[in-house]
Amino acid sequence: MRLAFINTRADDLGGAQVHVRDLCAGLMARGHKVTVLAGGRGVFSEQLRLAGVDFRSVARLAVPIHPVRDAASFCGLVAALRELRPDLVLAHTAKAGMLGRAAAAVLGIPAVFTPHGWAISDRVSRRQGRIFTMFEKTAALATARIVNVCEFEKRLALEHGIAPREKMAVVYNGLRDIPAHLLARPAEQPARLVMVARMAPPKDHTTLLRALAGLSQMNWTLDLIGDGPLEPAIRATAGALGLAARVRFLGFQSEISSRLAAAQALVLCSRFEAFPYAVLEAMRAGLPVVASRVGGIPEAVQDGVTGLLAPPENPDALRACLAPLIAGPARRAQYGAAGRERFLARFTLDRMIGDTVRVYREAIEDAAARRRGFFAIPRCGCRNTAPSLAPSVILDTVEPSRRV
Repeated sequence: MRLAFINTRADDLGGAQVHVRDLCAGLMARGHKVTVLAGGRGVFSEQLRLAGVDFRSVARLAVPIHPVRDAASFCGLVAALRELRPDLVLAHTAKAGMLGRAAAAVLGIPAVFTPHGWAISDRVSRRQGRIFTMFEKTAALATARIVNVCEFEKRLALEHGIAPREKMAVVYNGLRDIPAHLLARPAEQPARLVMVARMAPPKDHTTLLRALAGLSQMNWTLDLIGDGPLEPAIRATAGALGLAARVRFLGFQSEISSRLAAAQALVLCSRFEAFPYAVLEAMRAGLPVVASRVGGIPEAVQDGVTGLLAPPENPDALRACLAPLIAGPARRAQYGAAGRERFLARFTLDRMIGDTVRVYREAIEDAAARRRGFFAIPRCGCRNTAPSLAPSVILDTVEPSRRV
């Protein structure tokens, strides 16, 4: 297959960029031709270069909505896709999803959209939610498949009527395995906790700090990996709670495997999530996970088996989860080992690529069938009775027992 991926930003390395980077490398290893289009240049485009992935910068493609710049980036996408002539356009995240699918529709190329978290429901204001829902419903008309990264995201889209069920697929994020020397030792003391998240409102670092402030008599330290607009406020909160000496601010890290190997547990206390990579990276390393019970996290973390889950924005509930793990090295080791087994069984990169390729092939086959039906000439006085290929999302036929 000739595949054109579209991301909004090349100067960031969030979950969507990690997903596309690893997916492209795996697809190339299987013989597919891949090109990535994104706005600007930066850490993402550099990692694509190192992986040998063809990258093209699209002028003026950026996150903020701006009619003039968006029109220019749309024209740039159309020109690039016309030159590349891909079999399929793969649009990732909301802004690239809108412009990329529109450009694909203009050229008659089938498109697959992966939102990496819908900008609807309580994740945005009510007014924004109505607008985004309307846009997504319209864009879904020109979409062959929508790949949700977890069952929660699929249910959310169906509840809001984004697209019919037959267009919806679920493919869990997946990761390459790591060498043995990067496996964590969760039973070591004292417990070093780590949170990997951008310092922005959805991640809610303050709830974690308030929870830990009530455990000051216990032996723990905390590493915060990530940067963002709220870093000064989070530093101030740590100081005000008397935690400054126990919390390290490590900033943005393009590779966190070594940091996780040195930790004893991962914490992620987000207000909302789709299917975060940080949780999978922790499970891969053999770390127990303490996280909010939001989004697709319960599909990865088994409460009381691979970690512990708490309701969001609840410092007391989070503290009740953290205390037994800080005090219990044997429990940390037990949860970490179970998490590692779950990762190997369900969330490897090979599995993600295989499931994704099946969805891509379905999208291409369905588009070809529609073209054949459109150009078919019915016999005089008869309806066109050419057999139709009803869309069938392969992943939706998997038994519930094999899903997370």
